[in-house]
Amino acid sequence: MSIKERGYTHWDGKLKESRFPWWPISRLGIRLTFKKKFFKFFFFLSLSPALAYLVGIYVSERMEEFRFMVQESVSFLQINPNYFKSYLTGDFLYFMIILILVFAASGLISDDLRHNSLQLYFSRPLKKRDYFMGKSSVIVFFLFILTMIPSLVLFLMKLIFSGSFKFFSTYPWLPLSIIGYSLLLTVFFSFYALFLSSLSPNRRYVAVLILGFYFFSDILFGIFKGIFHSHYFSLLSIKSNLQQVGALFFQQKTPYEISWVFSLLVLLGVCVLSALVLRKKVQGVRIIK
Repeated sequence: MSIKERGYTHWDGKLKESRFPWWPISRLGIRLTFKKKFFKFFFFLSLSPALAYLVGIYVSERMEEFRFMVQESVSFLQINPNYFKSYLTGDFLYFMIILILVFAASGLISDDLRHNSLQLYFSRPLKKRDYFMGKSSVIVFFLFILTMIPSLVLFLMKLIFSGSFKFFSTYPWLPLSIIGYSLLLTVFFSFYALFLSSLSPNRRYVAVLILGFYFFSDILFGIFKGIFHSHYFSLLSIKSNLQQVGALFFQQKTPYEISWVFSLLVLLGVCVLSALVLRKKVQGVRIIK
């Protein structure tokens, strides 16, 4: 029996370059996240604080109509920069962000490590920058829905309910503060989640790390503060550092008696460390020793 050889046919076509080569990665990540069990429930639950704050704005503009419910003016119905700060730096919002990261980000890189998919990614005209852009944009999509978009909607609804631009003329810098702090939250948690996702090919282990590091840092702060009674131990807590910097953005007093500069340096340090680890872990060729 004769053996026939079949060679490869030369392709004379022209490769079409895409302006957004990272978009298929982010689109797939978002779609897969919505398919996960219980995600939709927690996602809509995470929007409940925004709804509560929206009701607060409406009630504050209709105090005469709700006088039977509110006997006297309460502090949380005073709409000012601190009102928006309390939304963006609230414990519940941070907790829901962590839960969303467990669903959306735990498998972003770990699944690729598990299935050895990095070689497939980088065998295509895809740069490492585009890979990280596609993965991080999944996190950006969900965190913007939780932070920036609701906060800007609350600001807009305040203007609509009041029927004037007096609030905007009083605090013209507030929309920039909302955008700036939302970007800080998004960038930090993007580095945080991708860094942890790159540490293990097991997404369940990564999910535990995302939850564990956040809560352990806060517990560690509580232990040392209780022993030494020093506010400097707040630098150990992710939540406390974010709240310190949040007070700066909204021109409010910091919750701890230390400079916000230290908290900002800690957050930047985490981002830089994460970037270095990601650069080393994500390679086109995986060497197994």
